[in-house]
Amino acid sequence: MLSRCSRQLLFCRRTSLAIIGNVSRSMSSSSFGPKDIGIKKLGDVKDPKQVSESEWKKVLPAEAYEVARNSGTERPFSGAFDKFFEKGRYVCLCCGAELFNSDSKYWSGCGWPAFSKSIDNDMNIIRLEDNSMGMKRVEVRCKQCNAHLGHVFDDGPKETGERYCINSVSMAFEKADT
Repeated sequence: MLSRCSRQLLFCRRTSLAIIGNVSRSMSSSSFGPKDIGIKKLGDVKDPKQVSESEWKKVLPAEAYEVARNSGTERPFSGAFDKFFEKGRYVCLCCGAELFNSDSKYWSGCGWPAFSKSIDNDMNIIRLEDNSMGMKRVEVRCKQCNAHLGHVFDDGPKETGERYCINSVSMAFEKADT
């Protein structure tokens, strides 16, 4: 019998990318850092909820815009943070809101970066019911700017029982001071 993660991965592999979030096959696996945070490129820092879609489109890389602003999904095992385990924190690529610490990141084998918990019990994350594509899931979005991050599942490590399955292109990484 296949695990839930394996079933989801098989579903993703069998489903065309045109259906999964309308993301192009040419998505790169670039990683983003603090300089890439979209709202910082707008000059006058404004409330992220007031940024128009045309402004987001100007300041975000195409693949990040497609995933974060249009609820897309990057291909499994293609994201820069899937097998990335440096110390630091992950923030929203659109607005810079703190999302996850590296100490909650683990290898789940599902094809996307996995975290067992968010910073401060979902301080900057909202959960929404997602019944798209014939599945019942819980979508996670940035509470500050409404960017699509990924999904959270109830098959994570014992500590929390949760697995946040997050698109690499929806996040930037801020390395810890050593």
